[in-house]
Amino acid sequence: MIDAPTKLLIDGELRDAQTGRTFTTYDPAHGRDLANVAQAGTEDVNAAVTAARGAFEGAWAKTSPAKRARALNRLAQLLDEQTDALAELESRNNGKAKWQCAAEIKVAVATLELFAGTAQHLYGRSHVVNPSVVSYTLREPVGVVGAIIPWNYPLMMAAWKVAPALATGNTLVLKPASATPLTAIRLGELALEAGIPAGVLNVVPGPGAEVGEAIAAHPGIDKVAFTGETSTGRRIAQVAAQSLKRVSLELGGKSPNIVFADADVDAAVIGSLWAIYYSAGQSCEARSRILVQDEAYDAFASAFAEKAKSLSVGDPLNDDTKIGSLISRSHADKVRGFVEMGVADGGELLAGDGLSLGEGLDGDAFVAPTVIGGVANDSRIAQEEVFGPVVTLTRFADEAEAVKFANDVRYGLAATVWTGDGARGHRVAQKIRSGAIGINTPFIAFPGVPFGGFKESGYGREQSIEALDLYTETKAILQGTSPKAANPLGV
Repeated sequence: MIDAPTKLLIDGELRDAQTGRTFTTYDPAHGRDLANVAQAGTEDVNAAVTAARGAFEGAWAKTSPAKRARALNRLAQLLDEQTDALAELESRNNGKAKWQCAAEIKVAVATLELFAGTAQHLYGRSHVVNPSVVSYTLREPVGVVGAIIPWNYPLMMAAWKVAPALATGNTLVLKPASATPLTAIRLGELALEAGIPAGVLNVVPGPGAEVGEAIAAHPGIDKVAFTGETSTGRRIAQVAAQSLKRVSLELGGKSPNIVFADADVDAAVIGSLWAIYYSAGQSCEARSRILVQDEAYDAFASAFAEKAKSLSVGDPLNDDTKIGSLISRSHADKVRGFVEMGVADGGELLAGDGLSLGEGLDGDAFVAPTVIGGVANDSRIAQEEVFGPVVTLTRFADEAEAVKFANDVRYGLAATVWTGDGARGHRVAQKIRSGAIGINTPFIAFPGVPFGGFKESGYGREQSIEALDLYTETKAILQGTSPKAANPLGV
């Protein structure tokens, strides 16, 4: 067990669940218990919503945009100062390499700073309707936001929700994933230290079937922001629709990585490794389908498989570890099942058939970087989200077929195009139905760049100025300017 905050944070206080229930969160890489955490229930969600509503109508409503900006910048500073400790806590909690967790905390810092800069710049517009009427618009906060975040990027995803919501004057009830609640609770504590009033940010860990449902259904919550799997997002949308809440959803993906024959193969290999194996493939935008033009297929497949075999898999706390554990044994079993299915369906296992780990690690929670070649684009493993360090290789003949294969899935979150022809890169990017597309780069998510999906990858954009639309209402105010009284009925 470790020393970390493990209670609910409601109205500025760390407290036990009203039922007294707790649950255990784990260190998956080492196969041991990590902490006992207070398990919120419906009653705790009610209390958190009451606190958030009180803060929205009270202390936070009286906080000027300039003070909101200062508080967010101070929170960013506190996160920055505690990056190492937070990265270790997160690494232990989800099995990801510590250096990757540290990089994600820096993204959280940048996200808070980005939206702190928007707090004083929520501009409306003015309009002369006719010579007798002038109008202007105001951007006002939606109200109380319910934010539900996943286990793969616990602190970073929390910041993606917290930053725009607080910058625009909303208050939050934040539900972290049950597998990884520890850094979210710590974020709530640091928010208080940064000067954000009690009740503005409340943290309620607990099972999605109870806490997530309660948030989506609660009449006191005005908007739900969710990141997670598509089936859960669909359920949240259904429940939230009963009270016509605003909803934004960032969901699953089965993203293509297209390698044309004229591409720099070495650069494409190195970039494609990052695009799938970062976060052990447990990332919604992972480019898990590599589509390779026939003329380049053999050279790319050989080089990529050899590089995949060279990636170090091991203790997430070691600096040289490239790939840590998966989130749990059960999830690793699911990923291994996909690999078996892919081979049974005719794929060729090019990498991933061996794994050597150091002492003290739970081998059942690890999966080696896996490459399956010769996969048909309509096979299950090329269509379903694996969410692990597994990539498929599929041949294509020409540009038209590459675009067809890229779009022939139910998701549309991200894509990458590798080509030596600049015009082709832009032409193909415009034809792919995805929210973010990199040309000769695997990186598609930065603070300031819109992030979100098409199709069953969800709706709404985060990480950018467009996110402000998700957390504000537009109000129109009209002023009559004529010296004569308006008398449309002629009475």
